[in-house]
Parts: sequence; structure tokens; C-alpha cells
Amino acid sequence: MITIENHIGKISVSENYLTEIVRHAVCDCFGVADVCNTNTFRSAVSSLTRGKLFRRKGVIIHADDDGITINLHIKVSYGTNIKAAVNSIVHKVSFTVEETVGIHVKNVNVFVDDMNA
Repeated sequence: MITIENHIGKISVSENYLTEIVRHAVCDCFGVADVCNTNTFRSAVSSLTRGKLFRRKGVIIHADDDGITINLHIKVSYGTNIKAAVNSIVHKVSFTVEETVGIHVKNVNVFVDDMNA
């Protein structure tokens, strides 16, 4: 559970809900093929269990007193302008989280881990 207190009051959001909001926002961006797992072990376990374990693949959220930091691990499509895709992801994820949940997003860090042929 992520809890942030601001001038309006206290906001509490489950981490799973916030992760799904971020994953949907990322996958809607042009050139993004998928959200990747952060390491090989999680990738293997996730594929063996058909995604029932490690559902938060590729989205790591850290909460502070003044907002949240989101780390994303993504796979892009071949031929995509990576700089433009990353800028689009940063703006879309920040806007979506702030409008949907009302929590300030300090940073969105995007790591391109793979390319889809």
C-alpha cells in the first residue's frame, strides 16, 4: 500500500493497482512491444507459471513523502526511435498517474532491455 499525505488529505493506493495503471499506459505508447522482467530468474518463473507469480514485471515503484519514482523495463519494436518513445512514455505515465490517482510523480526512469524483431 502506497500512502501519500498532501494538502487535501491522505491518499492510499494499492501497489498492484498503481502497477497496472502504469503497465497499461506504457503498453499504449507507440513502439513499445511489452514490459520486460527485471532479471532472468523472474522471467523464467513468470513464463512457467503463466504470469501468476511476479505480476509486477518490469514496473518498480518507490514512494517518498513528496511523490513516487517509477522504474520501467521495456521491450521496443524494431525500427522505433527510442528517444522519442522514451519521452512519450515519461510524459504519458506521469500524466496518467497524476490524473488517475492524484499522486505526484517525481521521476520516471525507462530502461530499454530488449528489442522485438
